[in-house]
Amino acid sequence: MTSESSDNLSFTQQLREDGLIITDITTKIENKDENTKELPILLIPNTILLPHTDIKIPLDKVHTENILNTINDDHQGIILTPKKLPRDNNGGVEFYDVGVILEIKNIEEEAKQYRIELKVKDKVEIKGIKEKNSYFYAKYETIQEDNTITPEESKTINKDINDAILSISKLIPNSEPYARRIIDKIDTEEKIAEVFPYLRVTINKKQELLELNSVKIRALRVIQLLLEQRDAMSIQMEITNKLNKNMSEIHKQTLLREQMKMIQEELNMTDDTEDRKTYRERIKEAELPEEVEKAALEEVDKLERQGQNNSEENIIRNYLDTILQLPWHKEEKKDIDITKAREQLDKDHYGLEKVKDRIIQHLTVLKMKNEKQGSIILFVGPPGTGKTSLGKSIAKALDRPYVRVSLGGIKDESEIRGHRRTYLGALPGRIINGMKKAGKTNPVFVLDEIDKTTASINGNPTSALLEVLDPEQNNTFSDHYLEVPYDLSDVFFIGTANSLQDIPGPLRDRLEIIELDSYTNTEKHHIAEEHLIDEVLEEHGLTRNDLVITPEAINTIIEKYTREAGVRELKRQIAAIARKTTEKIVVDDIERPYVVTEDMLYDILGHEKAHYDMVPAQNPPGVVTGLAWTPVGGDILFIEAVLLPGEGKLELTGQLGDVMKESAQIAQSLIKSRLQPILKDTEFDKRNIHIHVPEGAIPKDGPSAGVTLLTTIASLITSTPVDSTIAMTGEISLQGKVLPVGGIKEKVIAAHRSGIKTVLLPEKNMEDLDDVPDEVKEEVTFKPMKTVDDVLNESLNIKLPKPEHLDINVEQINRLSL
Repeated sequence: MTSESSDNLSFTQQLREDGLIITDITTKIENKDENTKELPILLIPNTILLPHTDIKIPLDKVHTENILNTINDDHQGIILTPKKLPRDNNGGVEFYDVGVILEIKNIEEEAKQYRIELKVKDKVEIKGIKEKNSYFYAKYETIQEDNTITPEESKTINKDINDAILSISKLIPNSEPYARRIIDKIDTEEKIAEVFPYLRVTINKKQELLELNSVKIRALRVIQLLLEQRDAMSIQMEITNKLNKNMSEIHKQTLLREQMKMIQEELNMTDDTEDRKTYRERIKEAELPEEVEKAALEEVDKLERQGQNNSEENIIRNYLDTILQLPWHKEEKKDIDITKAREQLDKDHYGLEKVKDRIIQHLTVLKMKNEKQGSIILFVGPPGTGKTSLGKSIAKALDRPYVRVSLGGIKDESEIRGHRRTYLGALPGRIINGMKKAGKTNPVFVLDEIDKTTASINGNPTSALLEVLDPEQNNTFSDHYLEVPYDLSDVFFIGTANSLQDIPGPLRDRLEIIELDSYTNTEKHHIAEEHLIDEVLEEHGLTRNDLVITPEAINTIIEKYTREAGVRELKRQIAAIARKTTEKIVVDDIERPYVVTEDMLYDILGHEKAHYDMVPAQNPPGVVTGLAWTPVGGDILFIEAVLLPGEGKLELTGQLGDVMKESAQIAQSLIKSRLQPILKDTEFDKRNIHIHVPEGAIPKDGPSAGVTLLTTIASLITSTPVDSTIAMTGEISLQGKVLPVGGIKEKVIAAHRSGIKTVLLPEKNMEDLDDVPDEVKEEVTFKPMKTVDDVLNESLNIKLPKPEHLDINVEQINRLSL
């Protein structure tokens, strides 16, 4: 073998090793045109060249000499790229059908290699491929491209290509100068290959560009590829920037924390600030109960294992902060000053003597206790009677923190017991939050509106209070958030409620109940003079030297502008006067003090808002005055009845409840059984009785109208009027007994206010008169009633005969028994 053939074989072998050619050609060559030209195939790896393109490539000397030996005298060859590389040395090479003729323009020799300058002349279509002397040769035909393009199209295309290249260069740092050099080289569409360095497309895509025969279409396709590449790079850069920003922020925070820690250590600040201590140190210093400390340290271990920036970090930190902020150590027991407590209660509240006595008794029991100083009481009474403010006074008297939690409208048991930490946004319950706010283990803790909780699908909050308000259980109160027991045995719990009926029996059984009654007008007057006026003046920036309200004006406000059991509305009316006074002082610059008299109330407060029924001079037969209890105090109740043709039926109107309807039926039955001698001369069985209670829009119910209904029917059928100054209350039974009822104080005060002189009460309710103010008892006469005979005798002067069954003698009884 000659040296030339040996060199050729070595070059072919190198191409085989590079995976670019192989001797076994699988492509069948069919040469139909004998005149077709033939040139050697030059292989440049992964390179597609377009017509009118210049390129310089470096090659070692051996490869350069082999190329020179291969090509003809014109230094021409065909660049033809393989479609795919063979999988092994025994496979074949498959070429694209379109390539370009390449001419070697210049060769520069360097130390170890040649730099060859190549120029693309024409685009060709391959007609056949053969192997000769271990080289590939291709027969080809030249392809003439369509160069048709208008100057306007050329200008637009060049501008779009330039803009696309510049927009891509802005996404690549420091690439804009290089992009402008490329733009300067593109003066015609034929040099579109200059943008190939910016095109990140596959060899197949570039070959598709080469095979396009229209220069204009090729240029438009390049623009499309550039724009697609720009959009893809923009999206990728946006995602990368966001990721880098987040990572940079995390790295920045970590770095700043470490730097801050080092600075603090250098300045010896770590021991002076509690916040800079580790959780482990703070837990050890807090001297928590053993079980609590164990649970807290377990959370610290979990936090240290997970490290910072973990999803559960904030949850664990919030839990540990709650543990460390709660008071765990019992306060030293202080001696309770009973005298101070009495003075504090008298200072803050007028009247309520029995309530104050009951509170003082409760405090004396606490004073005698050596183990616990916690307690659980419940204030029950109408709105505005001072239940919550009594809790504040007790806190002042005991020198303890005061905490108030409103339970009105709560439907979720978790509000009391807390949420489990498995839930997102879990928090401790209101009890634990209140203890954290108090900062001590023995606060006075007011649970306001305890009767306003309602059950729902999330549980019953009232049931959750059973553990809180049980002295035998609350020393190990379990909050779902803490998951460790908490001792509430030293807490002085005070509940407030408007009615006992809405409190479940099991909870009511755990409470020491203290009832607050309605205030009398006299008590309201003193409360206004001693407390409310000063509070309102301070709220409005006034003093006693700026505003004076006469006692007569205060009494008129109480009687004609307020209708309530407490004093909230009274305070609002006084505040209205204070606002008017402020306007007079600021705008009109009046002389002070501004004195408000009874005659001025209409101009300041407007029409009277409270209208109390006053007894008429005389009642017709069938009209009787009863007494009723309402949430805002007592009231009088007129019951009316008429006889109608019918069949002895009873008709009731006025939105009466089931209890009052049953009382009316009992009253009718008693009339038929007790007044039979009187009814003989009447057509009672052929007459219907219609009973009506005025103000039909207001529902009425309760067990205190029985005697009034009985007297109304008796007055009607006997045509005997009842004295209008007589009022009565009480329930009746079928045996004719008069049963006791509640709310005597409020009812008696309402009777006195409406002009009643005589009140008929059940005999067992006479002892309740101790709660009635002396000024009322001095002006009203009270008569006890044991049976309905006493009622009819006092109201209608009717003496009933004994029931017929009581006149049966012994002989009749024996005869009946036989």
